[in-house]
Amino acid sequence: MKTVPVLFLLLVPLLTSCKERLTPADCSDIHQQNKTSFSGVYTIYPLGERSAVQVYCDMDSLGGGWTVFQRRMDGTVNFYRPWDYYKFGFGGAAGEYWLGLDNIYYLTNQRKYELLVDMQDFDEKTAFARYSSFSISGECDGYKLNVYGFSDGGAGDAMTFFNGQKFSTFDKDQDSSPNNCAKLHLGAFWYNNCHDANPNGVYLWGADGTITSVGVEWQHWRGVNYSLKSISMKIRPVQ
Repeated sequence: MKTVPVLFLLLVPLLTSCKERLTPADCSDIHQQNKTSFSGVYTIYPLGERSAVQVYCDMDSLGGGWTVFQRRMDGTVNFYRPWDYYKFGFGGAAGEYWLGLDNIYYLTNQRKYELLVDMQDFDEKTAFARYSSFSISGECDGYKLNVYGFSDGGAGDAMTFFNGQKFSTFDKDQDSSPNNCAKLHLGAFWYNNCHDANPNGVYLWGADGTITSVGVEWQHWRGVNYSLKSISMKIRPVQ
């Protein structure tokens, strides 16, 4: 029987810990490794070394370490997409993108996460909403949303209305309305009956009621039919 060298056995923990440092699960791991990291595009590994995905890391807001899973900023990416796109993700981390429901599920079921929603209007005013707990279930349960613990940064609370809802797209209607909210509001989200916010709606320019409630909206801040200049949704493990 072959014997394993003692030196190799002693090195195994070091090799393992090194691999863990090279495969951060999220942006908070990157931030912990280097507190001087700038905001930008990084590679994370939600399910280990074979699950590499690029994300935008916000290293500035409220202490940094936020993994952005949704980002709107200029209307260059079409967000009116079917189920599989929202499941696996689309867009590019340097611009507008959606990380993918699978990746969000993998992340939020490993540790307890909080949610931050940053937004800006076309007058350059900003606001945010923060939630102390955020997670979603797996696809077999419709990626059901669990969010609570709201604290106000001027935006008002739009997410609590969606708590307990499954995710809906125009080709997979799982909302609580007799209508198809995704089709009605030209977006995709954890619609209820139907929405207080429509982050994945049509990118318009400010106030526009040509077709009601289809823009990138956060109704408790700028009201119905005002489409925001930018919005980003981001998560971070609770410290």
